[in-house]
Amino acid sequence: MQNKYLDIHPEIEQALIDNKPIVALESTIISHGMPWPKNVETALAVEDAVRKSGAIPATIAIFNGKCKIGLSQKELEFFGQEKNVWKVSLRDMPFVISQKLPGATTVAATMRIASMAGIKVFATGGIGGVHRNAQQTMDISADLTEMSNTDVAVISAGVKSILDIGLTLEYLETKGIPVVTFGQDEFPSFYSSKSGFKSPLRLDDVHAIAQICKTKWELGLHGAVLISNPLPSDKEVDSEVIENIISNALSEADRKNIKGKEVTPFLLKYIAENSKGESLEANIALILSNASLAGKIATALYSI
Repeated sequence: MQNKYLDIHPEIEQALIDNKPIVALESTIISHGMPWPKNVETALAVEDAVRKSGAIPATIAIFNGKCKIGLSQKELEFFGQEKNVWKVSLRDMPFVISQKLPGATTVAATMRIASMAGIKVFATGGIGGVHRNAQQTMDISADLTEMSNTDVAVISAGVKSILDIGLTLEYLETKGIPVVTFGQDEFPSFYSSKSGFKSPLRLDDVHAIAQICKTKWELGLHGAVLISNPLPSDKEVDSEVIENIISNALSEADRKNIKGKEVTPFLLKYIAENSKGESLEANIALILSNASLAGKIATALYSI
């Protein structure tokens, strides 16, 4: 697709021409999710996990007025170290692009840019959703509305555990978004394979997952398929421990009057600092696992 706002890396452009499997990757986790240099080390490891699964990684960010699809190591290091990088969701894209500011893309923005380029599979850590106490704050992530519009398979470790998982699942149902958990009946909760909520759907085979995506889109049913990939049990953080930390983090955010898109980075940083590093290690493990699964799903999808 010709679009003056897209800057596609030559390897990815050729893969699109040759109809090879590609996995889109977000950049918020680099600029706003982890400290330097762990963020770039993880980004490179995630790209390697995609390649080992048979697909081509396409890390997405905004730079110099363009949506960059595929970053060089130098560009990854820029986004890993630069302090003034915008956290870009859909509402921010026109401003950040027109002002030629550097922007790290969220789930929603990454999905949209991937779709603009023709990429059908996207791996992330955890999706945004309905925040706790959303009945009062009306804080619902644009990730969910974007998932109702954009034909991309989203592979994540479920919903971020800082959110209201039950309400998020209800919202996904309302928007007609299939929610499939890979390999288990319970819906995962980011740092843990458990959430207390049954997954709407379960599939144990990547080819079956690819087939449900293909069928949905061929039926003309627009929107994402959410594939939830539970964190390996040896990498989990105890659910009671993490819930206690989250409660404290939410109280601290409220005390400091942190609102809007600043909430999630603040909470994740608080959790990392107060979990003795366990949450950071779990975060790295889950994004690597998701990238690997996404590569396999992309390969299966492109073989149908």
